[in-house]
Amino acid sequence: MKERPPPGPPKEAIKIDDITVEIPISYKKGMQVPARVIAHPDLMAAMDSGVFNQITNVATLPGIVKYAYCMPDGHWGYGFPIGGVAAFDIEKGGVISPGGIGFDINCGMRLITTNLTADEVKPKIKELVDTLYKKVPAGVGCKGFVKLTKEEFKEVMIHGAQWCVKNGYAWEEDINKIEDNGKIPQADPAFVSDKAVSRGFNQIGTLGSGNHYLEIQEVKEGNIFDTEAAKAMGITGPGQIVIMVHCGSRGMGHQVGTDYLRQFLEIMPKYGIEILDRELACAPFNSPEGQAYYKAMACAANMAFVNRQVITHRIREVFSEIFGKTAREMDMQLVYDVSHNIAKLEKHIVDGKEKTLLVHRKGSTRAFGPGRFEDLPEEYKKTGQPVIVGGSMETGSYLLAGTDGSDETFASTAHGSGRTMSRSQAKREVKGDELQKDMEKRGIYVHAVSTRVLAEESGKSYKDIELVVDSLEAAGITRRVVALKPIGNVKG
Repeated sequence: MKERPPPGPPKEAIKIDDITVEIPISYKKGMQVPARVIAHPDLMAAMDSGVFNQITNVATLPGIVKYAYCMPDGHWGYGFPIGGVAAFDIEKGGVISPGGIGFDINCGMRLITTNLTADEVKPKIKELVDTLYKKVPAGVGCKGFVKLTKEEFKEVMIHGAQWCVKNGYAWEEDINKIEDNGKIPQADPAFVSDKAVSRGFNQIGTLGSGNHYLEIQEVKEGNIFDTEAAKAMGITGPGQIVIMVHCGSRGMGHQVGTDYLRQFLEIMPKYGIEILDRELACAPFNSPEGQAYYKAMACAANMAFVNRQVITHRIREVFSEIFGKTAREMDMQLVYDVSHNIAKLEKHIVDGKEKTLLVHRKGSTRAFGPGRFEDLPEEYKKTGQPVIVGGSMETGSYLLAGTDGSDETFASTAHGSGRTMSRSQAKREVKGDELQKDMEKRGIYVHAVSTRVLAEESGKSYKDIELVVDSLEAAGITRRVVALKPIGNVKG
């Protein structure tokens, strides 16, 4: 049996700076561009060898430009590593690959502010979390409260979060705080299979399973790093309570990915495409098959925007019920909603020329800086785009801001801490019931579908978020705004 290579970059890797290594095109036959991995030295040394193998495989795909990137949260994924970023020139045979987007299409995060304080919320934290658990279904196969026919679901796929405004699940100002205003315009339900629709039309307003969560968080003293940006994003000071949501397109996105992966494996020979890993199955973006997948992907992405928006509606209802105030009285504003499993058509500079590229972000997040002010809400034109980076349910998360330095990485940054161990290993090493009791002693009340899920999602299962954020700042692609600490969590 072949021995697995040790963790860390291959010996051929070249150190670019303190947090970046480059693997040259000479490393592997077929590489079109070098691969770059951005990470603190401690994270880099511990990174699974599979990450370096996968990101150099990505570098062989047709039409890729500049570099294949992996962010500091990088770990083994399907085709692309989680934390992978790659951009393709669509006028030069650039491809679209489901493995570079992920099965949970438009899995993403959003942050909601309140004017409530920790002193007001902590005495009611159990009631809050338990009620949210009832109102926002979690776990595999759970169904939502929004009842639609499959025909009505087409409107969701076409209009995304903008459908929510018309149907009473969103405030009009919410839409401006969602990436792409909550709607990928190329969506066309004609390219979504009946099976994918069947798996998605009754799951709106559900968290799902795995690492998805709904978390109540506190802004602690000393954890505001950029006062001006924090104020623009609705963070007023220590003791403030905010809510973070992490979920995606549920079964629909998984089915769309599955449908087109099978098709792409069959049609690649027609386009003369050879790949090193069947998980990187792809098609030229401008081909009929590539366009069909993109339109289907957009439908799943729009469903995910709706899913997070309907969950936001439920959160506002629950807080109103428990605190006896309206959501507006509690100033429950959406800070931003970011996608981190998606492919987007964006303009970027390559070799001094502006090009329209298809940017794949797999477990990574868009991070537009102030230089892209035309693409940002008025509130964020000076600060840069809010970036939400999830940590673990034990350690907390970060609100960051995009910088113009992110242009180097196709305006991309990390999406979270990134796993350090498999779910099976975590279950062997952690007892979920004991963890639950220990967290409650530490002031974090969690309600999960099972103690098994808690074991899988323990803090030791994830990288040190401080090192991840340090890496992003050192690379100049995002900067700290606020650190957020958990006090209550609903886990799928």
